[in-house]
Amino acid sequence: MRALITGITGFVGSHLAEHLLADHDVYGTIRWRSRLDNINHIKDRVKLIETDIRDSYSIEKAIKSVEPDIIFHLAAQSFVHTSFHAPQETLTTNIVGTVNLLEAVRSSSVNPVVQIAGSSEEYGLVLPNETPIKETNPLRPLSPYGVSKVAEDMIAFQYHKSYGLKTVITRAFNHEGPRRGDVFSTSNFAKQIAEIEKGVKQPVMFVGNLNASRDFTDVRDVVRAYALAVQKCDYGEAYNICSGRSWKINDMLQLLLSFSKKKIEVRQDPARMRPSDVEILLGDYSKFHKKTGWQPKIPFEQTMKDLLDYWRNLS
Repeated sequence: MRALITGITGFVGSHLAEHLLADHDVYGTIRWRSRLDNINHIKDRVKLIETDIRDSYSIEKAIKSVEPDIIFHLAAQSFVHTSFHAPQETLTTNIVGTVNLLEAVRSSSVNPVVQIAGSSEEYGLVLPNETPIKETNPLRPLSPYGVSKVAEDMIAFQYHKSYGLKTVITRAFNHEGPRRGDVFSTSNFAKQIAEIEKGVKQPVMFVGNLNASRDFTDVRDVVRAYALAVQKCDYGEAYNICSGRSWKINDMLQLLLSFSKKKIEVRQDPARMRPSDVEILLGDYSKFHKKTGWQPKIPFEQTMKDLLDYWRNLS
């Protein structure tokens, strides 16, 4: 089986490549400026193709070259905070990039299963009586990133209904673990702790909104879910991937701090606050479990310890 991962050098893409290598030929798209740190240890086992999903010719050429059986579409502008400062780039990369990919598949001689990586940010404004969130919940995105993911979701559905493309939509809630980018709260906190322990940073941690609640899953469980989704899920359907448990950001922070012997002061930084923030994301993955038998295996405490150790080894 030939698997193509758009955005293979990213956090999720690198873990997915590792997971698939046991029984797939793995190909991945990269840009000329892509950092290869996340995949250096497997670079000789994957085939990399220079591609920009915003360029239709580029992605069409990649599809014709690889002729994949499966596509995992992970390439995106994936930072919620950045999407407020660069909404046009976020919408162009995520929406036009997805259209380019699906058009390239449609015009090719192959008919792969295409996983579209949606997000829990699509749900956005969730009312107290709407948790845990099912796939049928209204989509009320509160960021340009969330809007772009709703559009990807709808485009994938439309291309399945209009052209018969074998699209599967996953809405992953927060996923964490080693290699997580430091623009995300979990990884940013872990990096700050590691730097304080090394003495390269004063024992003061800067944070944003600590009152929001998130449903966290280990990235290694999430990529296992993605692999099952393309095998067992119905085309054109959306599936939540989550743990079914929520943590307040402050509780997550206290857990990370408990792994360190350093006494660290916590200060709120206004620059880290978003214009609007999703207050609670707590998912229901029963639809996906019923279809695939998947459930998360790695405890959140282990995920956070592995993430902190990752930064300790880098700092």
